[in-house]
Amino acid sequence: MLTYFDASERARFEELLADPERDRAETARLVRLIELFLALPLPPEPIGLYPEIARLRDALRDTLSGTDGEALEEAFLFFYAHLHGHEAPYTGAERARVDESGGYWCHAGGLSPILKAPAHLGPDSIVVDLGAGNGLQGLLMQHLRPHAKTIQIEISARMIESGRALQRWLGIASERVDWVHADLLDAELPAVADLVYLYRPVRPAGPGRPFYRRLARHLEQRARAPVVFSIADCLRPFLSERFETFYCDGQLTCMRRR
Repeated sequence: MLTYFDASERARFEELLADPERDRAETARLVRLIELFLALPLPPEPIGLYPEIARLRDALRDTLSGTDGEALEEAFLFFYAHLHGHEAPYTGAERARVDESGGYWCHAGGLSPILKAPAHLGPDSIVVDLGAGNGLQGLLMQHLRPHAKTIQIEISARMIESGRALQRWLGIASERVDWVHADLLDAELPAVADLVYLYRPVRPAGPGRPFYRRLARHLEQRARAPVVFSIADCLRPFLSERFETFYCDGQLTCMRRR
């Protein structure tokens, strides 16, 4: 593991970042991510997606000597959101397809799913991200809790290009991540998954409605029932009562089959 802090510094930052909305393990993972981004060189920019990344990392470093946990976390969130690449570089055809299908433009998913996912993963787990963007969230889940496979499904070829560069930057082995360039409305859903992550990739009406019906049917029928992490959730109404919600904070909804 890359190191930037010593043990006493990690303990201090875990205390500064303690939050009743997070358990201690999640706070420790947050400190690990901060340390990771400070220890690594600046990320590669194959498509020029991170013009402010050096300034934002300097701003993050500037908070380390202080005693304001909120300022530290805010500086990290700005860095993270910029690295997530929320301004997705769609081609004309990809943009037209997203509009036609009622899809949403790429948004930076929050930290909560990244910090919570490791508790549901083991060495043999398979994670599927439906609408992955540059795949940062899935890659960070791999970093925090290495597992067998992360399957990243994304319509933007250039975001996948950026994601592959991030994967190399993070030192994650090629065999641990599959990148699938596909429209979610047409993509074949993986036969096996232990955690499915989605951030409202299409609207649950019009052309998007069959996607949620198909996804719900797929999840209901799997012998190996996955945990579902859904941001701005609109999948729950399509699932039967066989699925229960075991966590919801108003943004992230976590579900599993009973």
